[in-house]
Amino acid sequence: MNQSVQDGNRVEQFIPPEGVPISFAIGSIGSRLGAQILDIIFTGILIFICAFVIAFTGILPSNVEMMLIILLGFLVRTPYYILSELIWNGRTLGKKITGIRVINAGGRRLTPHQVTARNLMKEVEIFAPMTLLASIATQSGLENALTCAWLLVVVIVPLANRRRQRLGDIIAGTLVVDNPRSVLLSDLALSAPAASQPDFEFLPEHLDVYGKYELQTLEDVLRDTTKSRKSEEIAQIVRTITRRIQYPDTVKPGQELFFLKEFYRAQREHLESLKLFGTLRENKYHEHTRTEATKLV
Repeated sequence: MNQSVQDGNRVEQFIPPEGVPISFAIGSIGSRLGAQILDIIFTGILIFICAFVIAFTGILPSNVEMMLIILLGFLVRTPYYILSELIWNGRTLGKKITGIRVINAGGRRLTPHQVTARNLMKEVEIFAPMTLLASIATQSGLENALTCAWLLVVVIVPLANRRRQRLGDIIAGTLVVDNPRSVLLSDLALSAPAASQPDFEFLPEHLDVYGKYELQTLEDVLRDTTKSRKSEEIAQIVRTITRRIQYPDTVKPGQELFFLKEFYRAQREHLESLKLFGTLRENKYHEHTRTEATKLV
């Protein structure tokens, strides 16, 4: 397990027993703070409703009602955080909205023990000091100073450690990571060319050269937003393709990316039409493989 920085984000990488690395982006302080504020709002609404019902019914003695209302914060918050993260696999409502989740820092499955430990520590880290600060006028100077010092430690710990773990995460062995939403990419073959762009025509002999592997590689290149129209890498790819397929026309500077999109569309349609007739072309060596097979027969 190691950590790196990619595009300004801290990335934690796990290597499971299967040997295939899995990377997670560490959740930012802003997203965690936003999730916590949202969860406080949601639990605050629940606490208010429960307190109103208890006070309105009046079925309990007044001293019992008062004690129960005081304990409502703990009785509502703790089950909310624990059950939410157990049911939604490390996410509360606030975490779902801000796109983060809790995972096991060791790369294994998140356990109920870890979820319970980190959320019970939240009462000690956050809510107990906040309650003491609310009654700051009735406390001594020493008590207020100790409360502020504890809150300062709670704030500094996730800012100071490289994995942004708060005390509860360190004790429970958990991490808060980004949980990006899945977005379906557009079909490159359906993107319409601009009217001002030139038209490239590809004959069957041009499209018989490459197979499915090369088409998928070209799709990865076209989906890479870091490559511009004037990229030298794009120009080199165009030169390689035109030489390989013996394309007769010249691709002018600035038209390379459009040429690749047109070639991708034509190549995909060609391979799909061949597949309908039972002909599969995995890569550019398909002609050589077929020739060798004919010799063996």
